[in-house]
This record gives sequence, C-alpha cells and structure tokens, in this order.
Amino acid sequence: MSQLSNRRTFAIISHPDAGKTTLTEKLLLQGGAIHLAGEVKARGQARRARSDWMKIEQQRGISVTSSVMTFERGGITFNLLDTPGHEDFSEDTYRTLTAVDSAVMVIDAAKGIEPQTRKLFEVCRMRSVPIITFINKVDREGRECFSLLDEVADALALDVSPMSWPVGMGGQFQGILDLATGHVSRPEGDSREFLGKIDIDPELPVEVAEEVELASVGYPAFDIEAYRHGDLTPVYFGSALKNFGVAELIDAIAKYAPPPRPQPSEAGEIAPERDEVTGFVFKVQANMDPQHRDRIAFMRMVSGTFKRGMKLTPSGLGKPIAVHSPILFFAQDREIADTAQAGDIIGIPNHGTLRVGDTLSERNEVRFTGLPNFAPEILRRVQLKDPTKTKQLRKALDDLSEEGVIQVFYPEIGAQWIVGVVGQLQLEVLVSRLEAEYKVEAVLEPAPFDTARWLKGAPDALKTFADFNKTNLARDRDGDPVFLARSAWDVSYQQERHPELAFGAVKER
Repeated sequence: MSQLSNRRTFAIISHPDAGKTTLTEKLLLQGGAIHLAGEVKARGQARRARSDWMKIEQQRGISVTSSVMTFERGGITFNLLDTPGHEDFSEDTYRTLTAVDSAVMVIDAAKGIEPQTRKLFEVCRMRSVPIITFINKVDREGRECFSLLDEVADALALDVSPMSWPVGMGGQFQGILDLATGHVSRPEGDSREFLGKIDIDPELPVEVAEEVELASVGYPAFDIEAYRHGDLTPVYFGSALKNFGVAELIDAIAKYAPPPRPQPSEAGEIAPERDEVTGFVFKVQANMDPQHRDRIAFMRMVSGTFKRGMKLTPSGLGKPIAVHSPILFFAQDREIADTAQAGDIIGIPNHGTLRVGDTLSERNEVRFTGLPNFAPEILRRVQLKDPTKTKQLRKALDDLSEEGVIQVFYPEIGAQWIVGVVGQLQLEVLVSRLEAEYKVEAVLEPAPFDTARWLKGAPDALKTFADFNKTNLARDRDGDPVFLARSAWDVSYQQERHPELAFGAVKER
C-alpha cells in the first residue's frame, strides 16, 4: 500500500507554444532527473528538449509523439507522460490520457484558454482526470489574473482555487506570492530568474494586496476531494523559463494528485490493490533505437506487483509470454526494471505480438476498455517511388498503424493502399519515418474519399451492402470492414438507406 500511495502518474497538456516542453524540463531538473535543462529555442537546430528524440521533432522543434520519464523526488516516484502539444496529434494524446491519474494544464498568461487546451480538457473530463492548472509566462506581459481565472472557470466549467499570485506582470514583475505562506519568490540578476531568494515578510504593492484580498473572497478555498473528483482545479502562476512556480507545482503533484486509480474494464473497475498483475498497452513505439529495429509496447500497470521474468497473457494473443526485459523509460534512455507497481509505465520489447488496447494479465480474465480509434479526417493514397519495395511499405504501414500514427485501409478493389490521419502533420511524420526508419520513399496522393466509417451488422446485411458498394469498401489492419465515404452527406445517405448497419466514427480497441 505504501508503494501505491507513493506513485504519481501524470501528463502535461497544453496548446502548442504554451511552454509545456520547457516546464517538462524544469520539472525533471527539480526532480534531479537531469542536471542541465536543454536549451529551448523557437526554431532551428538549437531546439533540444530532452523528451523530443525523433528526427522530425529535432528538425521542427515540436513534440510529435508521447514519451515517458520516470524519476523520484522526496520518496515519491513520478511517471511523467509528455504528450504532443501539436493540435494534429489528438489521437496519440488521447490514448496517453487514458494511462494517467492526473494532468497538469499549461496556459499562456497572454493567450488564456486556446482550442487545443479545451479539446484536451474535454478528454480529461470524460475520464474525470483531476487537473492542476499552471498559468505560464507571467514574467511577460499578459492578461490580468482575474480574467484568466474567470475564463478557466467559465470555459471549462470548473471551480478555480488560486494557490499563488504574481506580484506584477511583464516589466513590472517582482515575483510570485505563495498564498498559503505569504512568502514571495523574488527574481535576481540580469536574467531575472528565480535563484532561491525568498522574501518571508514582503511589502506588497497596494494593488497586489487588494487583488489578493479580493481573490481570497471571490474564489473557493482548495478542496482536495473536489479536485480529485475533477470539479476544482488549483491554479499556480509562474514562469517555467525563469524557474518560478516549478517547485511549488511539483510539490502540489506530490501532495494533492491521486495515487493510482481504478481502471475501467468489461467486468467493472479494477482496483490497484488487486493481487493479480494486470495492465493495458496504450502505445506502441517502433524504432526508438533504429539500429536495433526495436518495438516497445508501453504498458500502464493497473494492479499487482510485476516482477521481471513473469509470464503474462495478452488478450489479443491468448497464450502467455514471458517478459524478460521490461524497461523503465527516461525519454529514449532506458534501464531494465526488476519490479513495477500499479501506476508505473513499463516498456515491453516485442516483435509485433502486442498492440494498442491489449490487456495483459496473469489469468487472462480481465479486459480493459476505453482506448478508441477515431475516424480519420484526412485520407491519402500511398504511391511508392520504387515499386520493388512493396513488401517494405506493407511492413512499415502495419508498424505505424499499430503505433497509432496512422490508420491504414486496404481497398477491396484497387491495389493502392490508403492511409488515414486525424491531422495534417501526421502525414509529414509518415513520409519522414518511412524514409528515415524503413528506407522507403513514397509520395501521398489525394484519395477520392473524405472520411471512413467502421461497419457493423448482421453478415447478410453486410454482404448486401458490399455487393452494391464494392468500390467504397476496404478492410483495416484488423480485417474489419470499413466504408470509405466521399463526403459527410454520403455517410448520412448510406445510413438512411441501411438502418440495419452501424456506421461507426469510433472503433474501440
């Protein structure tokens, strides 16, 4: 039980450019996991975030895949899942959010709630994931605090409870007031960073003192139960770049964020205290080490104490596999894990045996639920530059669809395979990884289809539909039937004509 209570598995979510990667680095620095934060610049080769290891990430200066970083601080084991901040990666981000117990939402003080922030928050709300809000970049000119707090409360329908307060903003920035202690963290030197100077008896400017008094009356006090139920968010102001508010944030995660929570399954919720080892695969990543062509399944431990060498049965395979080399991650660095507890994220090397959505357990009696595929919003045909590499292309598309980077559809008529993605940037990732990891050059051509729907129904009804719509039918990599629609109108029209069939925009793994 003490092992469980000392686990914090959380994600950081934000709109692009809100400062998520910088905050990730500073949390790792505070946790002693790194000794020098990477230099984070807006563009070019200087961008080197510790969690961004893929070639395209280094070139573009953005996170395009989730990564896991495990570190310890003050007797607490933190499992930090760094999610892609780019708006085109909602599907990978969603699956990552199924594996965490809490989240930190980063908001730019000048911009407030942005579209991606709202979308990711809704994903958290679906699973009642508790959220701590970090309003970043207060050392720059930004909106007034009350405006930001009210927007969080109104836009996200959350109670807000400020835990700190900026003493001035932008050019007037004089530090961060801790509302619990009354102490102020002060900037020092030409860089105006926080280097440890604490003013324990500060004289606040009159307008700041008035704001603090008004905030204490106007917003509810922090309530840990309301926070853990997803009804209230504690709000911290700070500057990740200048190191303000970072220590307070990591302390808040340790103190308030929940330990491992029960997870939904077909047989009801599975508690972390359960003796049997259970877990689910929420991500598969190929070629983290291109020299070894490896494939790592990221498994969220749900219950039990895992020990190296233990045999677990994947739900998609039906027969046990021995897990000899489980991995703990620090971005692309890794070490062998001898044991793991509920809440931990371990990597399991495999050769295509494990897939996203698989449940692993000792007795093969549990099936975890809630990891969906979304209908793609962009469809493209794949055209090989070298037709002799068809076999390599098929392998690459299967690998990348297994990771969730793309979805691949094999038409019933025609030889050209079709890939589907949720956002445009995934197409660039696809072409880049085909060339870098599989030595396959390909171009993506427009497909005559706008979206896809998974078909479900009685075999006779499916056969009747197929007889009249052969040119619009395909199979996904699982062999399930898919209707490729030329427009949203086409989907509605077919639904009206075939009410006995279900045209699914989501397929749960």
